[in-house]
Amino acid sequence: MLDEALLDNPEGLAEADRRGLLRGAAEAGARVRTAARHAAEAGIHTLKPDGRPRAVLIAGPGAAATHTADLLGTLAGAGSPVTRLAPTGVAPASGALRWELPGWAGSVDLLLIATPDGTEPGLSLLAEQAYRRGCTVVGVAPARSPLAEAVDGAHGLFLPMATAPYDVEEPLAASAPGVLWALLTPLLALLDRTGLLTAPPDALNKVADRLDRVAERCGPAIATYANPAKTLAAELADALPVVWTEGTSAGPAGRRFAAALAELSGVPAVVAELPEALAAHGALLAGPLAAGADPDDFFRDRVEEPPALHARVVLLRDRPIGSLTAAPAARDVALDHDTPISELEPEEGGELETLAELIAMTDFAAVYLALASRAAS
Repeated sequence: MLDEALLDNPEGLAEADRRGLLRGAAEAGARVRTAARHAAEAGIHTLKPDGRPRAVLIAGPGAAATHTADLLGTLAGAGSPVTRLAPTGVAPASGALRWELPGWAGSVDLLLIATPDGTEPGLSLLAEQAYRRGCTVVGVAPARSPLAEAVDGAHGLFLPMATAPYDVEEPLAASAPGVLWALLTPLLALLDRTGLLTAPPDALNKVADRLDRVAERCGPAIATYANPAKTLAAELADALPVVWTEGTSAGPAGRRFAAALAELSGVPAVVAELPEALAAHGALLAGPLAAGADPDDFFRDRVEEPPALHARVVLLRDRPIGSLTAAPAARDVALDHDTPISELEPEEGGELETLAELIAMTDFAAVYLALASRAAS
């Protein structure tokens, strides 16, 4: 159940937000600016690479590295393959995880290590392994962490992660707002220098500005009726989010949203890209999770019996309405199955800006859903 009254109570939200999730979402723009400044101070803009790497390998723990790899791979396109190195181990603890380079990795490849922790022994060992293979190593982690020493020992480039003083109070969730941008921004600046994608300093400034505007629209002081993130959180109460994405940038934003819902809110979600999502989730919308699947729900005891879980489509788009689109077909499918639909579409702008807006709005929605659901339980 969702405590909808809490959504319009800024003081109550602040009290419930013990992990600083709303603060992290509001400060995403500041993280981008700080991370870009750190990258410049580390000499990113003076690098003169010999050319594009054959492949880009990304290693790091949990959702933060997964989303970073997903976003960089999407933005890079077919220029160079971007592959995440999945860890192995007996537990998700930092000391138990290990990473291995693929057998083909060598001197023409680039290894990116991204972690909000920096104490993982497995990542330090990976940096040493990459040095022996001749791979170029770049690391992003908190300053003065063990990984910084390992990257320096591998003759690589270390970029200090943009952190806030309160980050050290308790470990941050991998899907927490702010963590992604602190890791992603310096790597965007780096890959811009390699020619793998386009992210010059002015584009990163525009991303920070767009994140600030989203924070103004979606902040805790803005009432639900005028706040798209609070509205989406209220709409997803007691629902199974069926996230459909359309457009290149919307894909990784939708996958991150599903992961954030699970990690922060404890809400399962399914995600797919249009137009294939219509076939992939057609049976789901026609089954027992459809909104009209329970004719006896009218007679349910609203006090004693929990509400039935029904699907709700969340359509994330980054394409203008006038282009080739499957959105009308998606709306028709949802309507035919009595399934409600929520839509988010960013304002016009560059690819990085629209991507940032979709991520920021869904981050806020996941946080509001987490706080209001936990308060109600």
